[in-house]
Amino acid sequence: MLSYCTNVHPAEDLDGVIAQLAAYAGPVRRAAGLDTLGVGLWLPAELAHRLDGSAADRDRLRDALAEHRLTVHTLNAFPYGGFHADVVKLAVYQPTWADPVRAEYTLACARVLADLLPEGAAGSISTLPLGWREGWTAQDDQAATAALARVSAELRALPRTVRLAIEPEPGCILDTVDDVVDWLAARTDRIDPELVGICLDTCHLATSFADPVQAVRRIRDAGLRVVKVQASAALQVDDPSDPAARAAVARFAEPRYLHQTREQGADGVLRVDDLPQALDTLPAAGPWRVHVHVPLHARPAAPLSATTDVLRTAVGAVARTPHGDEAHLDVETYTWSVLPPELAARAESDLVAGIAAELRWATEHLLPADLWAADRPVRPVPVPEPGASKVRRSA
Repeated sequence: MLSYCTNVHPAEDLDGVIAQLAAYAGPVRRAAGLDTLGVGLWLPAELAHRLDGSAADRDRLRDALAEHRLTVHTLNAFPYGGFHADVVKLAVYQPTWADPVRAEYTLACARVLADLLPEGAAGSISTLPLGWREGWTAQDDQAATAALARVSAELRALPRTVRLAIEPEPGCILDTVDDVVDWLAARTDRIDPELVGICLDTCHLATSFADPVQAVRRIRDAGLRVVKVQASAALQVDDPSDPAARAAVARFAEPRYLHQTREQGADGVLRVDDLPQALDTLPAAGPWRVHVHVPLHARPAAPLSATTDVLRTAVGAVARTPHGDEAHLDVETYTWSVLPPELAARAESDLVAGIAAELRWATEHLLPADLWAADRPVRPVPVPEPGASKVRRSA
């Protein structure tokens, strides 16, 4: 099931979300040439609790979705709120899974999603990898384990299947796929692996310089599942010592979001928490990858590039896992408003056109039968110029 994540839109109340379905999601569906479109809804905590407590409000949202021929199979419950504040940075990792309100928020989302799901469909919810690494204690880890054990038990009791997907992110307690696998595999006696798995954000995966095939194989071999793939691409700098490359990548530094940067060094991966710090401190002796969600269909101007090949390879690897055909594929480019002008989409019409172009690219390059055939190798494809031809199919 292909969708796009609505955390790109700033609304945090019901009226705002419904208005944005009309202003963006419906027009995106039409511009992408799709009969129906999946939306990966972001429900901030206050709205999630309101919808959880009001059948009438859920009916309003359901009616708005139906009006624009939209469906919901997945929610993004990583940002708790304020995702479009002037400065987000480390605030996006609060509250952590050690704070009881994180579990309450997640369960509210789960109950809402169970009520909104199409008949016969399973749902997914992505969440943060426990929290940011600094200040995390053994007591916090125990509290997070208990909270996720409770959530998995309450997911089991829902009338519809809803799975939670922990999303590794650079700099967090669970920084990489290996970290999440190790953490969950040690707790399968308390946290149900049938209902709690992994959200594979392919921008985060690429930023960590992980091998996508090996990462997915590690998940499979641990008896876990990829519940959700967030289709996204990171920024690549092949030669960060080149003055032109440094000037080009510096244009992606901005005050709202954290842009973790990694350098592939001779002795391993060097880690820095934000791009300005990377420009000041990394040796620039090897290639960089930067946590910037680059539009899937776009090509940053040379000497920069995007990790779209990692995305395609990861999707193909997930497709070959036992439950790969059940994973939700959610395009998550939330950075449109903070990108340099040649990539940005700040006007309403530009954002509609940009998201539609991403969905056309995803339909053409992430959904073809050959990518999902178990006996075919995954072959990376070049990123086309924006404006690929429209297709008529449901996503």
